[in-house]
Amino acid sequence: MRVDAFDFDLPPERIALRPARPRDAARMLVVEGSSISDHGVRDLPALLRAGDCLVFNDTRVIPAQLEGRRGEAKIGATLHKRIDLRRWQAFIRNAKRLRVGETVDFGSGVAAVAEQRLADGSFVLAFAGDEPVELLLERAGTMPLPPYIAGKRATDDADRSDYQTMFAEKDGAVAAPTAALHFTPELLAALDAAGIATETLTLHVGAGTFLPVKADDTDDHVMHAEWGRIDAATADRLNAVRAKGGRVIAVGTTSLRLLESAAQDADRIAPFEGDTAIFITPGYRFKAIDGLMTNFHLPRSTLFMLVSALMGLETMQAAYAHAIAGGYRFYSYGDASLLLPKA
Repeated sequence: MRVDAFDFDLPPERIALRPARPRDAARMLVVEGSSISDHGVRDLPALLRAGDCLVFNDTRVIPAQLEGRRGEAKIGATLHKRIDLRRWQAFIRNAKRLRVGETVDFGSGVAAVAEQRLADGSFVLAFAGDEPVELLLERAGTMPLPPYIAGKRATDDADRSDYQTMFAEKDGAVAAPTAALHFTPELLAALDAAGIATETLTLHVGAGTFLPVKADDTDDHVMHAEWGRIDAATADRLNAVRAKGGRVIAVGTTSLRLLESAAQDADRIAPFEGDTAIFITPGYRFKAIDGLMTNFHLPRSTLFMLVSALMGLETMQAAYAHAIAGGYRFYSYGDASLLLPKA
């Protein structure tokens, strides 16, 4: 499909620069089939059914944004995918000033060698010393806010907690699974009381999620890869939910992409561990999920393509037009949508 089919106009004032407080006070647009209705995140227990299961991503965002120097040149680095204990792939700002073999000093005793330049223009950075890279980042790094927020305000101490979900346990993401930012212990208790189960998986979200689609046709876009894991016990429980007539609702496109990567042709979820570069566009047949809770996405983005694959492009165009006209807040710190396709 042509990428411009997924374009729409978004007024800049619709982009949220801070999250709702408390988190579950955010609004939520519900799209069920082709019907559209306005709700709040706190309505979720009443909108789902007993026996349904919400699936969360338990990745934890690391402070993967680094600012340093190579001689007199300022170099910015955003780590986006671990290679091994000492090496990470990184997008580099001012990359023309950095050559393979040169060292970048990020301050606080943190330095890395530009070991290799990759085909996509990113670098492999090899960090000096023997401390875990995560400890180095705690000293020298900042939270890697999305460019549409970081371009409008500076990252601050509030972002260290605001840009982390209550499920965050496993270090490795450089972008938050933002749909889960809306959840609180109180909301989880209400879901449990309503008979709605919860499960977790791990997908370490990479900064590639923010890369623009530069191709004119979706067939020509190369999707970024991210590492994820679903253990056998979790897969068995999710399969049991559907066998009993419940619905598996992914919380966030990251959870959805991993579940679909793990799905087998018989529409069963299998254990999974490794990289996934799944790219979901209209025409895709969903195998593992029955719905999605997600935030509002960028025009022409792979994520807007994904929700259009789930609900239909015309339905999502109408839903986004409704959200824009109704003052919903967009993107990572914005409001939520609950997408329930026809059975």
